[in-house]
Amino acid sequence: MYDSRDVAKAAIQLAISSSRAAEEQLIAKLKEKNIKGVAIDVGGNIIETIHVVIERAILASRKNGLTQECHVHDGAIAGAARDAIMQIAVKATGLNGGGKIGICTYKEHLSVCIFMSIGLLHLNEVLIGLGHRSIPELTDINEKE
Repeated sequence: MYDSRDVAKAAIQLAISSSRAAEEQLIAKLKEKNIKGVAIDVGGNIIETIHVVIERAILASRKNGLTQECHVHDGAIAGAARDAIMQIAVKATGLNGGGKIGICTYKEHLSVCIFMSIGLLHLNEVLIGLGHRSIPELTDINEKE
C-alpha cells in the first residue's frame, strides 16, 4: 500500500528522469506497483505558458489512463499542475525555461511535479514544484455511470 508521499516521490523521479528510455523503465517499474505515471516535456516563457503546461498535463493524464475525462479528474490535474507551476513562477517571471512534468496516480492519490531549468544564456537556475490532490479511484467513477 502506498500513500501520498510515495506517489509524490514517483512523480519527482519521473520529472527528473534524464531520458525517454529512463522514463519508460521507471513507468514500467511503477506499473508493477500499480502506480500509473507519465512524463511530458515542457518549455518556453514560464508565465506565458502556464495554460499550456496545465493543458498538457490534463491531456497526457487522460491519454495514458491516469485519469478519465471528467470534471473532477480534470480539475484535480489542473489544480495540482497550477500549484506546481506557481512554485516555480516565483523565480521564473520573465524568463524562459525547459524541463519536464511528471504525473503519478495510485488509487486516490495524484501528484504533479514540474522540474525545470530557467535562465539566460549559461546562468541557469534549477527549480522544482510539486502539487497533490485526492481523486476518486477510476473504478468508483465507472461504477456510478
